[in-house]
Amino acid sequence: MWYPIIVIVMLLVLSSLRQVNQYERGVMFTMGRYVGMKNPGWRIVWPVFQSMKKVDIRVKAVDVPDQEAITKDNISVKVNAVIYYKVSDAAKAVIEVENFYYAVSQLAQTTMRNAVGEVDLDQLLSNRDEVSKRIQMVVDAATDPWGVKVDSVELKDINLPEDMKRVIAKQAEAERERRAVIIKAEGEVIAADNMAKAATILASSQGALHLRTLQTINDVSSDQSNTLVFAIPLEVLRAFEGMRKV
Repeated sequence: MWYPIIVIVMLLVLSSLRQVNQYERGVMFTMGRYVGMKNPGWRIVWPVFQSMKKVDIRVKAVDVPDQEAITKDNISVKVNAVIYYKVSDAAKAVIEVENFYYAVSQLAQTTMRNAVGEVDLDQLLSNRDEVSKRIQMVVDAATDPWGVKVDSVELKDINLPEDMKRVIAKQAEAERERRAVIIKAEGEVIAADNMAKAATILASSQGALHLRTLQTINDVSSDQSNTLVFAIPLEVLRAFEGMRKV
């Protein structure tokens, strides 16, 4: 007699079981009113009277699509980014915002365009991490009432117009040429300074210049294909004249 009732109760209990995984939290509602949070495990949710919304609390990586933006110096660029965030309060993520996935993505796009518009192109290219940090701070502050914590934002690509790429390439080439000229001039100054020091040392030492001359002749004469024209120093000729007088 009680068997059908027991079977119905068991089926009702089994149909009311909901599993909350370790990486989830269950937001429980009773007759439309929020009544609490369910931790991982098997939970009973009575049909009709109760409902439970499961929220994934793992870190999510959302690709922010290409956005047209204009820098502070009126250069049009396309930027995209990746935003890493997670739900810190599952109840707020369900109650305070209709779809936090979509809301975070839209907010990141708007904030990224605004952040790019606050910096020059050179700052955007050289201080990408600083711009990313600024976007992360703004998005994190705006999503805090939604129970969402933004861990980081990374700018991936910054695409420039073709004419601007050519201008930057010419500027970089001119900078390399300028540095090469400076390095060459510095090398010539150092070489001239060393030559002046060597000439001073040779002039101050008696016979040093003759030894250097003989050493140079020896180096040049090692190749038989060379023809050597040697100018005898005036001091040597005077020495011969002195010997002839004796």
